[in-house]
Amino acid sequence: MKLVDVGVGRTVKVEQNSAHDYLKERFLALGLTKGADVEVLRKGPKNNLTVYRIRGAMIALRNEESKFIEVL
Repeated sequence: MKLVDVGVGRTVKVEQNSAHDYLKERFLALGLTKGADVEVLRKGPKNNLTVYRIRGAMIALRNEESKFIEVL
């Protein structure tokens, strides 16, 4: 399952980061590493932006970014 498909209120674990180049480095810097817990806090307007809690920080990602993160 992709992170973009997870519903609000659920907590999942990161399985794989399939992004490339700068986006992969950005995800790693944000703490999106294998085994990290990610909680979906809320969806933004038009469901294009989602706020996640990752390692205690609130991070907003666009759908085109969060589709690269595979979760369990």
